[in-house]
Amino acid sequence: MLELIKSGGWVMLPLLLCSVIALAITAERFWALRKSRVCPDNLISSIRKWVRDGELDDMRVRALAATSLQGRLLAAGLANRRHGRDIMKESIEDMGRQIVLELERYLNSLGTIASAAPLLGLLGTVIGMIKVFATVSSQGVGDAGQLAGGISEALVTTATGMTIAIPALIFYRYFRGKVDRLVAYMEEEAQEMLEIMSGDREFSANEEEGLEI
Repeated sequence: MLELIKSGGWVMLPLLLCSVIALAITAERFWALRKSRVCPDNLISSIRKWVRDGELDDMRVRALAATSLQGRLLAAGLANRRHGRDIMKESIEDMGRQIVLELERYLNSLGTIASAAPLLGLLGTVIGMIKVFATVSSQGVGDAGQLAGGISEALVTTATGMTIAIPALIFYRYFRGKVDRLVAYMEEEAQEMLEIMSGDREFSANEEEGLEI
């Protein structure tokens, strides 16, 4: 493996760096974008219970904000519950923009790696072919070893760039889709909370009670 890396020339160094960064981002985003971590299932039911029982206060709002990103979103609205639905909605939208940025953290870097890795591989290809033609022009076609070395460098960097770019692009698209799904879910939950707080949604007699936070 070391010999293969050496045969690729100096372009292999940024390619290997890209591979390490892409792997780290992928692992971190798999951990950070878990639905149980971003959007726990019990938050709306807890808010519904607090409102029904008259237990909603600032302490519970602060506890809600500490649970998750969705908790922060809902708490932003509840913190302005005394100012009416429009102010609550504006607060949720402001917090939502911050949360989207947090959900998309590092994804631009992953997308950049997916785009840059093939270009780096192509650069290695060009450098390798330049060496091949330089060898041919100075020594003719008789030295097969040097010709093979230049061609090997070209092929190794191209293959490495594509090997890094393909999974990076797949995971980039996957995480983008997951962020979109999480944002849509949080929007639905926020809308339901606004309906609960404004009295537009009634409680059913057999409604399941929320879990305490």
